Formats: sequence, structure tokens, C-alpha cells
Amino acid sequence: MTTAITAVLYPGHAAEDDYQLIEDALGPSIRLPVVITEIDSDDHTVGAMRAVGESDRLLDGAQRARTHDPAALMWACTSGSFLYGWEGAQRQAAQLSEVAGLPASSTSLAFAEACRALGIDAVAVAASYPSDVAAGFTTFLAGADIEVVGIRANDILTATDAGFIDGDTLFDMVVTADQPAAQAILIPDTALHTATWINDLEAQVGKPVLTANQVTAWEGARLAGATPHSDKLGALFSQTPLVQAPRLQTQPAQVPSVPVRSDTPSRPR
Repeated sequence: MTTAITAVLYPGHAAEDDYQLIEDALGPSIRLPVVITEIDSDDHTVGAMRAVGESDRLLDGAQRARTHDPAALMWACTSGSFLYGWEGAQRQAAQLSEVAGLPASSTSLAFAEACRALGIDAVAVAASYPSDVAAGFTTFLAGADIEVVGIRANDILTATDAGFIDGDTLFDMVVTADQPAAQAILIPDTALHTATWINDLEAQVGKPVLTANQVTAWEGARLAGATPHSDKLGALFSQTPLVQAPRLQTQPAQVPSVPVRSDTPSRPR
């Protein structure tokens, strides 16, 4: 069996171990090696999260990912992509793809692709972030013609704190965010551990639950040409065929438009 490899560029440390759990659930058809990208701060603020997605950090991660010989790259950060807006997130992914010479996407774009694959256009959002950051996700989804019918901002102040959220708290976040008009619930933070609870969350609310690390892995597999199926990772992996569907991006992006960071020294985490 051929094994596809998608390198996962992950900022700092919080819930990157979800990718090993997802890989184990999907079996030998896909590998998801994680490459940690440099950050200055994991604060859930607009400025800090935009800085996490600056181009030189991503391009450094893409260079280091070459050791894994990947077929695709995923930028595994939701806020570090959606805070650039719908078009900015596409430019960010296009720049990564251009430099790496590989298909590339991000967690935010993966949410849009996953909703499209499941025929979903109305969602509720269980956000770890404060309200100003969470509002950026609503704006981003509007660019993909996805309506947010309810959103719950949980004011978790850092990615480190999000990484320590337990199952009970996660379930409370999802149940509280749910709305009758929502076709699915989205959990947009790759710092949250979610991989082991997706099926139980879906059973609790009776609809698909899409989590950041789950959709990142799904889109990464799709871009790499893999077709893994699992009954352990929710409706996204049990109901949707993983095929090379047409991309949501419809025109070439201008690569230089993603800003680079300032000359302020940064520290790795």
C-alpha cells in the first residue's frame, strides 16, 4: 500500500499530539508528520495570532518539512489564517504552495472545504477565543458563503490554556454553542485536543462536529491524494469521499501580499 505524506506545520506546542491519534485512526494510507513553527506569543489576541501566520515563519517550516518528503503541506492554525480574511487566507496558502512546489492549504480553508463536502452552509461555532478573535472566523466563513447562526466565545486567553481543556469542558462548549438551525458545529482551534471525542460529541448533539485538527488532517489527505476512511473521526471521515475536488480558490493569488514580520527577534516554543 502506498502511504501519502502530508506535513503539518503547527505553531508552538499545545495539541499537536492529536495528529498522531488521527494518523493511528486512519491507518497506513496517510502519515501526518508535525513540523513546529516558531512563535513569539500564543496569546489569543488578534495581533499575536496574525503574527503566528506571518510568511517567514511558514516558509521556514515548509523548508524544514522537506525532510519528510511530503506530497502536501497544511498550515495547522485557524486564527493564524482566518484573521487574514477569506482572500488573505488563500494568498497565504498560495504562497506556501508556490515556495514549496506542493499543494498547500490551511485549517481555515479546510473548514470551508469540509463544510462544502458535507453540504453544510449554516453552522454554530464553539470558539475557544475571546469574542474579537472569534468574530474574525465568522467574517472568514461569510467569504465561503457559510452562515454562522450562533457563536460562543469562551475567552480562553492562550493556546497553552486551550491545550489543557478537558473533555467535560469541551462538551460544555459544544452543547452551549449549538443552535437548532445549525447543520454542524465548528470548533476552530488547533490548540484544543479533540481527536478522541469527535464521535461522542456528534452523538451528543446529533449533527456533524468539525474540529480544527480533524479538518486539517482531512484536507491534508485530500491534497496528498490519499483516501482514508474511518468510523472513529466523525462524519467527515465516515461519510465524505476523499477525492481531488475542485478547490474553493478560483483565481491565482498574488504571492507577495502576505506580510512578513518585523525585525523584532522571536523565540521558539
